[in-house]
Amino acid sequence: MAEFLGLGLTHYPLLAGTDEHMAGLLRWTLTDPDIPEEVKDPATWPPLMREEWGNDGGVAAAARHRAELRDGLARCRKALDEFRPDVVVVWGDDQYENFREEVVPPFCVLAYDDTEVEPFELMNKRGSPNAWGRPDHMTFTLRGDKKTSRALADGLINAGFDIAYSYQQRADTPFPHAIANTQLFLDYDNAGTEFPYPIVPITVNCYGQHAIARRGGLARFAEIRDEQLDPVGPTPARCFELGAAVARTFVPTDKRIALVASSSWSHAFLVDKDWHLRPDTAADERLYDAFVRGDTETWKSVTGAEIVDSGQHEMLNWFCLFGAMTELGMTLDWSTFVKTDVFNSNKCFAVFEQERP
Repeated sequence: MAEFLGLGLTHYPLLAGTDEHMAGLLRWTLTDPDIPEEVKDPATWPPLMREEWGNDGGVAAAARHRAELRDGLARCRKALDEFRPDVVVVWGDDQYENFREEVVPPFCVLAYDDTEVEPFELMNKRGSPNAWGRPDHMTFTLRGDKKTSRALADGLINAGFDIAYSYQQRADTPFPHAIANTQLFLDYDNAGTEFPYPIVPITVNCYGQHAIARRGGLARFAEIRDEQLDPVGPTPARCFELGAAVARTFVPTDKRIALVASSSWSHAFLVDKDWHLRPDTAADERLYDAFVRGDTETWKSVTGAEIVDSGQHEMLNWFCLFGAMTELGMTLDWSTFVKTDVFNSNKCFAVFEQERP
């Protein structure tokens, strides 16, 4: 019988950059001419946002935010090393990387061999030096496990859960950064270059109706006023079911499986109702309270429309994790919630450890 560990963490891209650039998304948003000037005025911002922004555009607060995130990542890595997994299964969103106009599946198992990944590609495009002072175009090897990936897809399909799979990365596009940054941040001290565990990625169409419309990312209000929305992504309940199905597929094996949700929670640049200025903290705190209590019914009752309204698109990865942990009867051992208004997204970290006989 398989043994399991559950982890939740962030893949916040701006953590890979320097403190001076960590509030870059907010700075970019503040230049949008279609956002009313009064809401861009720091005098109108909530206390936490004004405090983080300070007199330096968030630079000093960035160092504190980085320290909190590194603490959470270190806690997750410690649990991972103590568990010694055979494979790390990661649910991460695809932001116009493999999922493009030709095909956008709800979920896809990436059955890849070892892959050379350029982890700083996003930061290079944003003009930010990387936090490690490494060469801009450094690569690391993301170790794959094609055999396990193929068996997982085969098992899911045979069990009635139709899932896409991929044997090859799309040419001339970035490797999904949700997956790459999982390795980068879990091996933070070495900039991802010495991560010893193979990864089985499951990419999720978290961006749904914005997957192509906004190319899985940032948009000015002028661009979204008349946007043609895409079909919706998988529902939160279906993501919960996928997590459970993945767990069931691995149970009969003799493997040690780490199951990982990789994403921050609500993202400011997706919260249209608040002018892309800050995450929807109230919605996040509601779900975090239920998460800590093990209240699966609250999570399973969330609709896709509610997810989009709160900019919680990427949290669908966490619905997969929570579904797996519920299926396995695993309860939360440790978690923390890192709240921010300036650094684009609230972050959550979690560790689920299986009870030993």
